[in-house]
Amino acid sequence: MAEARRIDLSAFLRSRRERITPEMVDLAPGPRRRTPGLRREEVAQLAGVGVTWYTWLEQGRPINASPQVLDAISRTLRLDSAERHHLYRLAGQAADPVPVDSGQVTPEMQGILDRLGDMPACVSNSRCDVLAWNDAYAALFPELVAAPEGERNSLWQACVRPEPTTRLLDRDHELARAVAVFRGAYSRHTDSRCWQDFVRRLSAESAEFARLWARQDVADPGPRVKRYKHRELGGLRFSTTSLTAMPEIRLIVYTPMDDKTCRAMSELMSMRESAR
Repeated sequence: MAEARRIDLSAFLRSRRERITPEMVDLAPGPRRRTPGLRREEVAQLAGVGVTWYTWLEQGRPINASPQVLDAISRTLRLDSAERHHLYRLAGQAADPVPVDSGQVTPEMQGILDRLGDMPACVSNSRCDVLAWNDAYAALFPELVAAPEGERNSLWQACVRPEPTTRLLDRDHELARAVAVFRGAYSRHTDSRCWQDFVRRLSAESAEFARLWARQDVADPGPRVKRYKHRELGGLRFSTTSLTAMPEIRLIVYTPMDDKTCRAMSELMSMRESAR
């Protein structure tokens, strides 16, 4: 297991252990408990593994963990599906090989984007770099598509530019979830210098990202309902659907959820056409 992956595994296990209280697993809290959550020896006992072995695993030492042992630890720490897969990847037990991010957008992908009309859509990689988009997406998120290539990233823009033309409502909740989804993808790329540099740069630019990143939360991408407030057109509601176009590449479509949003998108497209 590479050193960067072991460091992440150590931090993740510690954070999940510290959130489980003794009462949650029917253990007496006892006097003078100096650590939040469970002790390492309690996790080892509940998972049926040796205390020394679990301690070494959490310390990031180069030891191997079988799927059966990881399952036992997952149950003890009450990991959900996204967290369990994250643990497997960090422990080197991911079932599928990790493909390399591709920055190539095929003509077929761009053709799909363009045919979606007033429905905003983009192609993004798992690092949240926006690789291609249609006119509706550019009209909705003008600052993002105009950003220089290294910052044309939806997570970067959400953290660094909190007041864009189209502002995300429920921002704190949505940003925390976006960072958790990014954390899940990062576990497939912990040895990548490009991914490491991105995390370092964004942590330096955004204290909010650094705080959320330190929480070690993990989530799966999935359909979402997102609410925005446009600077001129007011409230907008979209359902977002993420479709896998190829390994590590997603087509993300924003479907208007009401007539007001449909009319607003038509108006935005008209304004964009008039400005050309």
